[in-house]
Amino acid sequence: MPTFVKPEVKVDNTLAAQAFAAIGSVSRIQVLGVILEAGESGLTIGEIQKKTGIAASTLAHHLRFLCDASLVIQEKQGRRILNRTHKQLIEALGIFLTNISNSMEEGE
Repeated sequence: MPTFVKPEVKVDNTLAAQAFAAIGSVSRIQVLGVILEAGESGLTIGEIQKKTGIAASTLAHHLRFLCDASLVIQEKQGRRILNRTHKQLIEALGIFLTNISNSMEEGE
């Protein structure tokens, strides 16, 4: 019998659809991955740009998508804007998919 896991962050179908749509491009997946790798320290937009090679205006567009879906959180520190991932939400999205898979297996 599959085990259902309760995430710390509540993910409903609407939130999941918005989050998955936000990461629906190779570039946004790349940006999200780079920010995830940075951990709690986060990255500035310039640091993300250096690591990805994405033009500043395009990067701003991708970050806006990720922020609107709450996958990336921006925090102003002085003159810098740090970008960090909302790790609990990302983990909850993984659990959301696992629970869907488990419920499909149960229905078989």
